[in-house]
Amino acid sequence: YVWDANEEYLFKAMVAFAMRRYSSKNTTQISNVLLCNVTDRVSFWFVVTDSSKNVTTVSGSEVEAAIRMNRNRINSAFLLSDKTLQFLKITSTLSPPVEPSTPVWLIVFGVVLCLIVAGIVFLIAAGIQQRKKKNKESTERENLEEKGEVTVTVENGIPCETLDLKAGHINGVFAADDERYTSL
Repeated sequence: YVWDANEEYLFKAMVAFAMRRYSSKNTTQISNVLLCNVTDRVSFWFVVTDSSKNVTTVSGSEVEAAIRMNRNRINSAFLLSDKTLQFLKITSTLSPPVEPSTPVWLIVFGVVLCLIVAGIVFLIAAGIQQRKKKNKESTERENLEEKGEVTVTVENGIPCETLDLKAGHINGVFAADDERYTSL
């Protein structure tokens, strides 16, 4: 919008209002706020004079504190925000930190709990699948034994020779070349 004499008057009135609220003295008037070096881009500096002495200026720290205290009212008067209405050397007011509706610890707890449940389900499913596979292999082996097509049995992952139970089997460990020492 266009910055004109009415806007300048409103700005002076808002600064005078801020000074009156800050110092609790009703001595600051609109005429005590002086605007200097006003440019087309709405850039200027201002000075607040003391009405009782009419020559001396109010200290910069007091003006800063008054503007900081009433910054939201000044922004609202011009329909601006801290990003659009900028006072140099006066830090903008910080908005309060955003509080999430759900506490962070609850979110972390939920994620960890879901991972644990997913791991348990995976282990149970893997065990059931392994048991089905093992049962299927044992039934296939039984079917081959019934048909007499037994080839090599596997126990504990090691292939073993099948025993001919009718003919017997000689264990080579106990068979000695010289049987004269063994009396039976």
